[in-house]
Amino acid sequence: MLYLRLITMRLLKAVVVLFMIIIFNFVLIQLAPGDPAAILAGEAGATDEEFLRQLRERFGLDQPMYVQLWRYVSGIAMLDFGFSYRQGVPVLDLILARLPATLLLTGTAFVLSLALGIVAGSLAAARVKKPSGSIIMTLALLFYATPLFWVALMSVVLFSVYLDLLPAYGMYTVGAGHTGLALVLDVGKHLILPATTLALFFMAIYTRMTRASMLEASQQDFVKTARAKGLKNSVIQRRHILRNALLPIITLAGLQAGQMVGGAILTETVFAWPGIGRLMFEALQQRDYNLLLGIFFFSAALVIVFNIITDLVYGLADPRIKEGS
Repeated sequence: MLYLRLITMRLLKAVVVLFMIIIFNFVLIQLAPGDPAAILAGEAGATDEEFLRQLRERFGLDQPMYVQLWRYVSGIAMLDFGFSYRQGVPVLDLILARLPATLLLTGTAFVLSLALGIVAGSLAAARVKKPSGSIIMTLALLFYATPLFWVALMSVVLFSVYLDLLPAYGMYTVGAGHTGLALVLDVGKHLILPATTLALFFMAIYTRMTRASMLEASQQDFVKTARAKGLKNSVIQRRHILRNALLPIITLAGLQAGQMVGGAILTETVFAWPGIGRLMFEALQQRDYNLLLGIFFFSAALVIVFNIITDLVYGLADPRIKEGS
C-alpha cells in the first residue's frame, strides 16, 4: 500500500510538471523569431498581405497568445496536437510514425552503454593499481571528451566509406523488400553505427561512475568483514561491492535515459535515422511550431516516465527507499 501511494504521488507530480512544461514551451515558441505564415507564403510564391492574412487565420495565428494557448492546452487534453503547418497532416500521426525508430535507437544505445559501462568500470575498479585499469579509464576519458558529431562522422568514413562494412545512413535498405528475419537483420545492421556512436559518450560516464562507486564501497565495513570471512575476491566484488555501488548508477542512468532522446537529434541527423530527433531538426528549419511543440511534449513525457521508472527500480534495488518514502 505504501509503495502504491508512492507511485500515485509520483504520477500526480508528473502531471503538474508536464503541464508547466507545456505552458513554458508554448511561450518560448511564441517568442522565437520567424513567421510560419511568411515561410509558407514564400514557398507558395505568394507574398501579398491578403494571402498571409488567410494563412494566419487558417492556422489560428491571428489570435491573441492566450487564446492560442487555451486552444493548444485544451487540444492536448483531447490528444489533439494540431496540424503540421508544413506537411498538412496531424502532428500526432507524424510523431507516432517516427517515435518507434527513436525508441529503438535510444533503447539500444542505453542498454549498450549501461552494460559496457558497468563491466568496464568494474574491471577498472578491480585493477585500480594495474596498467589495464589505467588503460580503461584513459579510453573512457577519451570517449567522454570527444565530440559526438566527430565520432559519428569518423565512424561513417571508416566503416562505411573505407571498409564498406556497415551502411552509412537510413534505418533499412530502401527498395530491398526485406521481410521477416531478413528485415530484422537489415535494421540491425543499420542500427550498429548510430547506436554505438550514441552509446560511447554515456558508456564513458557509467564507467567512471561505476569505478568511483565501487572504490568507495570497497572501503565499507561490510566489505572488510567479507574479506575477514575468507570469501573469494570475485564474490566480494560481484555480490558485495558492485551490488551496493549500483544505487547511484541507477539514479544516473534514469536521468540520462531521458537525455538520450534529446541527444539523438545529432545522431539521427548525421545517420539520417528517421526518428523524432531528425523530425525536430526539420521542424525547426521550417518554423513548424505545432510540430515542434508536439515533439517537445513527447520528449518531456519520456523524460518524466523514465524518472518514474527510475524511482520504482531504485525502490526495488534498495528497500530502505520505500520505507523512507
